[in-house]
Amino acid sequence: METIGHWINGKLVAGTSGRFADVFNPATGDVQAQVALASPAELDAAIAAAAEAQVKWGATNPQRRARVMMEMVRLINRDMDKLAEKLSSEHGKTFPDAKGDIQRGLEVIEFCIGAPHLMKGEFTDSAGPGIDMYSLRQPLGVAAGITPFNFPAMIPLWKMGPALAAGNAFILKPSERDPSVPLMLAALLQEAGLPDGVLQVLNGDKEAVDAILDNDTVQAIGFVGSTPIAQYIYARGCANGKRVQCFGGAKNHMIIMPDADLDQAADALVGAGFGAAGERCMAISVAVPVGDATADALIEKLIPRIERLKVGPWTAGDDVDYGPVVTAAAKANILKLVESGVEQGAKLVVDGRGFSLQGYEDGFFVGPHLFDHVTPDMDIYRKEIFGPVLSTVRAQSYEEALKLAMDHEYGNGTAIYTRDGDTARDFANRINVGMIGINVPIPVPLAYHTFGGWKKSVFGDLNQHGTDAFRFYTRTKTVTARWPSGLKEGAAFNFKAMD
Repeated sequence: METIGHWINGKLVAGTSGRFADVFNPATGDVQAQVALASPAELDAAIAAAAEAQVKWGATNPQRRARVMMEMVRLINRDMDKLAEKLSSEHGKTFPDAKGDIQRGLEVIEFCIGAPHLMKGEFTDSAGPGIDMYSLRQPLGVAAGITPFNFPAMIPLWKMGPALAAGNAFILKPSERDPSVPLMLAALLQEAGLPDGVLQVLNGDKEAVDAILDNDTVQAIGFVGSTPIAQYIYARGCANGKRVQCFGGAKNHMIIMPDADLDQAADALVGAGFGAAGERCMAISVAVPVGDATADALIEKLIPRIERLKVGPWTAGDDVDYGPVVTAAAKANILKLVESGVEQGAKLVVDGRGFSLQGYEDGFFVGPHLFDHVTPDMDIYRKEIFGPVLSTVRAQSYEEALKLAMDHEYGNGTAIYTRDGDTARDFANRINVGMIGINVPIPVPLAYHTFGGWKKSVFGDLNQHGTDAFRFYTRTKTVTARWPSGLKEGAAFNFKAMD
C-alpha cells in the first residue's frame, strides 16, 4: 500500500512520527493509501528550515518571484489532467469538477504574477523641508495555511500563492483526507524555480495544527474549515500574537422572487445545491421562494431535475453529475440530518436515503434530497449539512425572505433571482452577507476581487485572494527621510518640526 509523506526542503520525505491516517477511495470505500501524520518536532524543524530559506527569498526582487508564479501557471496547465485524476481519486468529485477546483486556484496564481505592482508602497515628496516620506510593504517571514478536504488544489493555491509571491516562506498543512495534490503542487513550484525550503508541506492532524499555532516563528495563519475549528484556531493563534484569518461554515440562501425566471432559478439551484455532492462552502442549501404560488411552481420544476441527477464514480466521466462524499462518517452525518428533518416535520419531496450504486455498494454515495416546508427551528436549516440536500423554506414576502438570510448565524454567500432591478439593488445593499449573487447562484469572486463571508462564517479582518491577500501576508513600514544640506539647526522638541 502507498505511504504518503511530507514535502520538506524540496523533496518528498517519509514521516518519522510513526502515526498514520487512512486515505480512502470514496467510490469504493477501500483504503488506497496511508498518510503520515507529522509530529510537533517535525513541524518545528520544518518551520526553522523555512525561516532560514525565507531570508534569501524575501530579498529576491518581486519581479523574479513573479516569474516563478508565471512558470507555475504553465506547469499547472501542462499537468492539469494528472492533477485532476489524483484529486478525483482521493476526494471523489467528478473529473470536470476536479479540473474546476484546480482552475480556480490557478487563477489566483495568475493574479500573483502582478506581485511587483501589489507590493508597491506610497511616496510623498517634500513632506517637509528636504524631507520625504515613503512606505514599504515587506513580507512577514513565515506564514502557514491549514486547508480543508473539499478543495485540495484551490484553497492551498489561494493560500500559498500570495504568501510566496509576497516573499514569505510558507508551511502548508493540508487535509489528511486527500493529501496527494498539495504535494504535487509543491513539486511543481520547485520545478518553477521556488528555492528549497521556502514551501514546506506537512500532513497531520490536530497535533500538527497545534504545533503551528504555538510556534513563535510562524507570523500568520490562514484556515478554511468548520466554524468550531475556525473559532479555535483564531482564538489560539491570536492569543499567541499571530495574524490570523479563519473561514468557517455556511448556510447559503437563494431567494426566488415571484417575477424570477423559474426555469433559470431551478437549474441554478440544482447545480449550486448538488454539485460536488454539496461539499462546498458556497453551495446553495436553502431555497426561499416568495409566495406559495412561487414555491409550488418551483418545487414542480425542481423534482424532475433532481430525480434525473446521475450519481457515480469520477471514472464514469461526463455521465456523472456528482460523486461520493469524502468519508463514511460524512455520509452518516448527512443521513442523520436528513432523518432529523423528517422527524421534525419537513416534507421530504425527493428521498435519496435508499440510494445504492451497483458495484459500488461500499462507496460513500448519498442520493439527492429535496425538502419542502422547512422551518427555521429545524436542524436541517440551522446546521451546515455539507451534502446533497436542498431545503425549501417558504416566505410570504420579500421582507420575510430577507430576514431569514439576515438572521442566520452564517453569512458566507447568498443569491437572489429576480427581474426587478430595484429589488436586486435593495437586496445587495441591505443583506448582511459577504458575497452576493444577483441571478448568479454561487457568487465566488474572481481572483482579483476578495473572497470572504460575514458573521460566523469568518474570523479576522482581511479576506482571501485579491489585494486583501497581499495585505494579509505583508506588513507596512513607513520611512521618514531627510538629507541635511549642511546648514546647522537647533534641536526640535515638537511634532511640527517638519512644517
